[in-house]
Amino acid sequence: MPALLALIAVTAVWGVTFVQVKDAVALYPLFAFLAVRFAIATGALAVPALPRVRGLGVKGASGGVLLGLLLAAGYALQTAGLERTTVSSTGFITGMYVVLTPLLALALFRARIGPAAWGGVVLAAAGLALLSGIHAGSVGGDLLVLAAAAVYSLQIVLLERYAPRYDPLGFTFVEMAAACAGLLAVAVSLGDMRVPHGWTVWGALLVTGVFASALGYLVQAWAQQRTSATRTALAFTMEPVWTAFFGYTLADDRLGRLGWGGCAAIMGGIVLAEPAAAAALSRLVSGRARR
Repeated sequence: MPALLALIAVTAVWGVTFVQVKDAVALYPLFAFLAVRFAIATGALAVPALPRVRGLGVKGASGGVLLGLLLAAGYALQTAGLERTTVSSTGFITGMYVVLTPLLALALFRARIGPAAWGGVVLAAAGLALLSGIHAGSVGGDLLVLAAAAVYSLQIVLLERYAPRYDPLGFTFVEMAAACAGLLAVAVSLGDMRVPHGWTVWGALLVTGVFASALGYLVQAWAQQRTSATRTALAFTMEPVWTAFFGYTLADDRLGRLGWGGCAAIMGGIVLAEPAAAAALSRLVSGRARR
C-alpha cells in the first residue's frame, strides 16, 4: 500500500506540472526551460548518484545517455504541444504512451500482445479523434503531444531492458545529465539561454526539476521493487485524471461534451491496455534474462 500511494502522489505532481509548465513557457523559451529543468534534476541527484556511475560501465552509461536523449526529445515534443493545446488534452494524449507501449514492444521485440491491448488501442484512437474535433485546443498541438507519447513508449520499452541490469540511481543520473546536455545544446544554438525571472518560471522549474523529474523517477524505481508491474501501471492511469482535474480547476479548461467524451474514451483505452502493457514489458524482461 505505501508503494501504491507513493506512485499516486507522483502522478498528482505530474498532473499539476502541466498547468505550471504551460504558464512558464509562455514567459520563458521552451528549450531553455527544459534545459534548466533537467540541470536542476541532475544537480538534485548528483551527490548520492555520482559514486555509483562508475559501476554502470560503458554499456550502462551509453544506455543511460540514449534513454536520456529520448527523454529530452519526448519532453520537447510534449511541451511544444502543450503551448498549442489545452492542459487536459495534453494529459490524456500523453497517457496514450500506455497504449502505444505494447505496440512498440511487438514491433521491436516481437512481444505478444492480447486482445485487451488491441481494444485499448481502438478505444484510445477513437477518443483522440473526438478530441481533435473540438476547438479548445489545436490539432497540431495534439499531434505533437501524440509524438511525445510515442517517444515515451520507446523510452519505456528500452528502459525495461536496461533496468534489471544497472543501479537505478546511477542510471537515472546519467539519463538526467544526458537530457540536460541535449536540451542545453539546442537552447544555446537558438540563442534562448538567459537567467529565468519571476516566480511563475522558477516555481515551475523547481517543482518539475526536483519533484517531477529527480524524485519522481526515484520513487518509481523504489516502488517497483515493492509492488507488481501491473499495479504500477494501473497507478499511472491516475496521471491524466489529475491533469484533467488541475486543468479544470487551475487552467479553466472547458472542453465541452465532445472533448470530455474523447478524454473518457482515451482513459478507457488506457485502463484496458495497462495490464497488457505491463505483461508485455514483463515478458521483455524475462526474455532478456533468458538470453
